[in-house]
Amino acid sequence: MAKKGWFSWFGKGKQTEDKEETSVAGEISDKTNTDAVSTAEKQDDVLQSNNAESLSKDKIEADKLSEGAEKEPAVEELSQPEEVLPVPQEKPGFFKRLVNGLRKTRENLGLGIKALFKGRKIDDDLFEELESTLISADIGIETTEKLIEKLTAEASLKELKDADSLVSRLNADLHEILKKVSVPLVIDTSKKPFVILMVGVNGVGKTTTIGKMAKFFEAQGHKVMLAAGDTFRAAAVEQLKVWGQRNGIPVVAQSTGADSASVIFDALSSAKAKGYDILIADTAGRLQNKANLMAELQKIVRVMQKIDPEAPHEVMLTVDAGTGQNAISQVKLFGEVVPITGINITKLDGTAKGGVIFNIADNFGIPIRFIGVGEGIDDLRVFDADDFVKALFDEE
Repeated sequence: MAKKGWFSWFGKGKQTEDKEETSVAGEISDKTNTDAVSTAEKQDDVLQSNNAESLSKDKIEADKLSEGAEKEPAVEELSQPEEVLPVPQEKPGFFKRLVNGLRKTRENLGLGIKALFKGRKIDDDLFEELESTLISADIGIETTEKLIEKLTAEASLKELKDADSLVSRLNADLHEILKKVSVPLVIDTSKKPFVILMVGVNGVGKTTTIGKMAKFFEAQGHKVMLAAGDTFRAAAVEQLKVWGQRNGIPVVAQSTGADSASVIFDALSSAKAKGYDILIADTAGRLQNKANLMAELQKIVRVMQKIDPEAPHEVMLTVDAGTGQNAISQVKLFGEVVPITGINITKLDGTAKGGVIFNIADNFGIPIRFIGVGEGIDDLRVFDADDFVKALFDEE
């Protein structure tokens, strides 16, 4: 029996769709003018012969110098590329890049906590300072209170003997929070195409994330198509086209201001007809009004379900870690409009407030699919709780 899907509550709606300038090499002309002034009538033929021989040698030497001057630029041109070729450098490993990307949050949270506990005894003052550190990292008041309450209880039971054991316990508690949401996205190959609907406000890196995700899935052997559904921003459409051209991935787009639902309908029709595995659809992020946002997304889902009643198969929200508590508000807003099934957290490399990931995980329990820790295409990575917590407390 066919599954109706998460979005059956949306209902149905209407369909909307170098004269190469060869610089002429200069001819080398050598002209040697000789004036032989004879001041004595008694100069003999031998002297004249010697003068002629000397002039001949001068001409030969000049010809050689000219020939060398003609060939010299070509030699420099050939050797020049060798001089400017970059020296191949070993690319940092997967975990090392994660550590580097989390540097600011690590210094504020992971290493900051270790420094706080160093040589300290467990007392109320220590817990107060720890609470301030966690809140400043945007872990959130509620989540911080839970952590402190648990640590205090264990300390009172003498289960924590010293500051080192307290760090280890906090590490484990933070890991436990993230482990529940460390759920990679699995593409259901029976859905062709598997539709990923991307949502999020402007400026969080949603369109860039789409481009990187497309490359990621393509590297796994999937045929990917993109739909430029954020038609309110010309920059978003052009940006997606650039990602498509760069990676050889087709992008379905219309002019700025076109109907977003129509663009996505056309893309889904094309992807289905051509046997694509994955369709990633961008959407507008300018709609802050809840009613307008709901109407826009409902319309998109209705037209999708005319082709595939179960589409979209994933609704992925992108938030910017640097926005701190605003990211929490965005999860709440979009969660009230559409069932969010996955979250991407971007720009973790640019903020010391990466602790917001614990806040999101603890309060919403929505799977975190990807995290962004840099601008490179390899800096969008599948979220892994083990690696993330380890990188936070890594001292190298």
